[in-house]
Amino acid sequence: MDLSRRRKLSSHVETSSMNDIMFFLMLFFLIVSTMVNPNVIKLMLPNARSGKAVMKQTINVSVDAAGQYFLDQQAVTAATLETALAQRIAGLEAPTVVLRVDSSLNVQKLVDILEIGNRLKVKMVMATQAQQAAGKA
Repeated sequence: MDLSRRRKLSSHVETSSMNDIMFFLMLFFLIVSTMVNPNVIKLMLPNARSGKAVMKQTINVSVDAAGQYFLDQQAVTAATLETALAQRIAGLEAPTVVLRVDSSLNVQKLVDILEIGNRLKVKMVMATQAQQAAGKA
């Protein structure tokens, strides 16, 4: 007579806490990803295909191929651009600066103007030229 009991082995893995762990990991990565904000200059890029612009108080900042700065068609130097722009936007409710930079210039000139706009807390839009079809000249 065999009086010993057979023991049944259970190979069950508890996974009830796995949902909690995954939730906390997802929450951690969401919080960390919002904190990691590189020094970004906010810039609205217009769609080159659309031809309409709805901006009421615009100020034009242009840089030609020679690297000369113009504020509403008046020549300014790179050193006085920030003060001239600050004087120009004073008193305007929601000014928008339209950037017109020659395509042959390096990006640093554009970044310098964007940093000035960021310091003055003004909305900046980069003007683009519509692409022409391949068959048209």
